Amino acid sequence: MPDSQPQPARSPDGDAATTPGDGVLVLCGARLADGRVVDVRLSGGRVEAVGTAGSLAPGPRVDLTGYVLLPAPAEPHAHCDTALTAGSGPLAFGAEDVQRRTTEAALLQLGHGATAVRSHVRVGDVQGLRSLEAVLQAGRALAGLTELSVVAVPRLLTGVAGADGAAMLRDAVEMGATVVGGCPDLDPDPTGYAETVLAIAAEHGCAVDLHTDGADPTRLARLAAMAGGLRPRVSVGPCGGLARLPHDQAVRAGQQLAAAGVTVICLPQGDCGVMGGGHGAWCAPVRLLRAAGVRVAAGSGALRDAANPVGRGDPLEAAFLLASHGELAPEQAYEAVSGRARAAMGLPEVRVEAGFPAELLAVRGGGIAGVLSLGYSRLVVHRGRVVARTSAVREYGDVQAEDRAAVALDLPRQSPRGGDPER
Repeated sequence: MPDSQPQPARSPDGDAATTPGDGVLVLCGARLADGRVVDVRLSGGRVEAVGTAGSLAPGPRVDLTGYVLLPAPAEPHAHCDTALTAGSGPLAFGAEDVQRRTTEAALLQLGHGATAVRSHVRVGDVQGLRSLEAVLQAGRALAGLTELSVVAVPRLLTGVAGADGAAMLRDAVEMGATVVGGCPDLDPDPTGYAETVLAIAAEHGCAVDLHTDGADPTRLARLAAMAGGLRPRVSVGPCGGLARLPHDQAVRAGQQLAAAGVTVICLPQGDCGVMGGGHGAWCAPVRLLRAAGVRVAAGSGALRDAANPVGRGDPLEAAFLLASHGELAPEQAYEAVSGRARAAMGLPEVRVEAGFPAELLAVRGGGIAGVLSLGYSRLVVHRGRVVARTSAVREYGDVQAEDRAAVALDLPRQSPRGGDPER
């Protein structure tokens, strides 16, 4: 069953469905998460009206019969500068190649439904600011299709080498990085590293997004207390080490994070490798953290690089893993990659209601649980325009064999041409 790469936008029936940013578009017959079947009119990049099916005035239309319409997800933890480098050599990190791979990765994530991506980008060392500039250039070229924001990630910020790192971090912000971050755990002075990041963030009015394993409760508590002064614009993650702590220690750590008001961005697919330990199987204990009052969002992390050679960059896969592992109910899991992720990134709230931004994802399926299980066919709306469409068709080699299988499995029969697996 082939699942296509993102294509020029078309309606589910194949007709062209692009509209200018200030144009009007009606999404017809979509099912909302609460089960209602509605028409949704988009105008000026926002949801203008939601009414019962067939009730809105005629205009350019997309038939979403059989699709669930949801607020679009966002990707709060990407690494575009290393994405798609699995098996590549040193030449893969030239500026032109970084820009090309960033563009490809962002479009891949857009095809899955993420209309905004936050990418961590390493600055300093051999690369200097070249990778950062390449990612920023890709973001400018993708304007109108997706929003790409950048977290500048220096290696060291203390000691003699740290002075250069701090200067480069300030330069990165001047160039266009809107978030400052890094990994305090890898600096000889983790507290000093975090202090520098927070000071530069306060100077420039930037958000903060720090990597930490979270396996050292004392260090995590200190980091949370320091970051509390900038809340709610501070995120930490992936905090997979919390899952390895004794339960009582993990609970206390969760309480300290909640008191600081920071957001934890977990990676259900495993650690992104920035902490130096490679791709691990641990995910932060989401249910425990939520019970402690911590805001938790979820991201995809590594995308086909040295840390994870098989990453998909699909927010729905992250939500599926949270639900299938029993950390969250399907609706909560989807919220972790949509509403919670958008809030962690400082993006406006999205609802399928009048007045909210038209950042939407339509997925063929019968509800959120079905969407997370078999969400192949998708249509993505960014700023009121259809910007990506992915369709999937399952065909069988023999109609008679298909009929026999349908009878044996008590499934609806399909036409000789086959059909969408989610119809």
